[in-house]
Amino acid sequence: MRQEPNYLQEDTPGGVPVKMWTRGVPVEDEAKRQLQNAARLPIVFRHIAAMPDVHFGIGATVGSVIPTFRAIIPAAVGVDIGCGMIACKTTLTAEDLPDNLGPLRAVIERAVPHGRTPGARDPGAWQKTPGAVDTAWAQLEPEFTELCRDYPKLEKTNHHKHLGTLGGGNHFVEVCLDEEGFVWFMLHSGSRGVGNAIGTMFIELARQDAMRNDVHLPDRDLAYFEEGSRYFGDYVRAVGWAQKFARLNREVMMRRVIEAAKTVVRKNFQAHVEAVNCHHNYVQKETHFGQDVYVTRKGAVSAKKGELGIIPGSMGARSYIVRGKGNPESFQSCSHGAGRAMSRGDARRRFTLEDHRRATAGVECRKDKDVIDETPAAYKDIDKVMEAQQDLVEVVHALKQVVCVKG
Repeated sequence: MRQEPNYLQEDTPGGVPVKMWTRGVPVEDEAKRQLQNAARLPIVFRHIAAMPDVHFGIGATVGSVIPTFRAIIPAAVGVDIGCGMIACKTTLTAEDLPDNLGPLRAVIERAVPHGRTPGARDPGAWQKTPGAVDTAWAQLEPEFTELCRDYPKLEKTNHHKHLGTLGGGNHFVEVCLDEEGFVWFMLHSGSRGVGNAIGTMFIELARQDAMRNDVHLPDRDLAYFEEGSRYFGDYVRAVGWAQKFARLNREVMMRRVIEAAKTVVRKNFQAHVEAVNCHHNYVQKETHFGQDVYVTRKGAVSAKKGELGIIPGSMGARSYIVRGKGNPESFQSCSHGAGRAMSRGDARRRFTLEDHRRATAGVECRKDKDVIDETPAAYKDIDKVMEAQQDLVEVVHALKQVVCVKG
């Protein structure tokens, strides 16, 4: 008996189809229009895959997987290049954690610069970088120096002082418990100020290129570089470096979080028992359906057969460690989280501080008006998102946070 596909397919007049893993999950019309705009580009290969956390984004749709032939769309990668997750299991169990989790949150907040400090010129950066950050920066510096020779304005960005820092918005550090009561540390961050500068610069260069060459686009944010064009090689080099920065940034922070926790948790413990470090905003060359293509995952995670990934929920919901099933129709991808159900402005207008406190009951986290835009109800139901992608991943661990540090 032939099994029906788990995705919904929307055909695009004048473009490739959009395959959507969104059964039982709401999708705004704006996001669908944005996906169809991308599907009309002549460089898109075969179809676009939309993950169950899909929602309208700046430049391109968050939760989309866009394969392109001999070209890359910088705005589809976005400005938080290499943004992603790292998680590691420890030998600790719930009983080993202190009854009062406030001091644990406080030491993590001190160990990892984060968020925005009113009046500070550069919130969330190091004033003086620790030795471990300097050592990590030494791995990145030679290639960055070369980039700056061609693009001197990158020198003026925050790079070294942002390595090992969290940022704001939806970036977080969490202490979680899995289904067996083991403690995990997990965090979400990307390439910080320097990645933003690289993304912004090349998005603008792509737009200028399109205007100069009179390329007609369904959306000016979908301007692209083709192989062999003036900026293509430079963009590939810069985006590759930013993705390395992001991965290393998460590793540095994770080490600092573990060291900080050891000052509060009395029992000796091992970390990195199981560890996963995965991007969810990035581009790389892959082979799909027998063709070498550039795959841009904007808010999506690689889910090759057997590959581990992380799908976080919100401040009050479960997160999942998953194993990919290698589904070819999704270009071997899965969702990167629950996905926003509404804009930040809508969340601030709709929810009260009391709503947020109820939704985060039992979690040691910020419960002030400045995080209402990150309240759990601003996101889609993570369990429905997981149900919609059963053919993309299998759940290995379900994690529930007990501490959440927000930027």
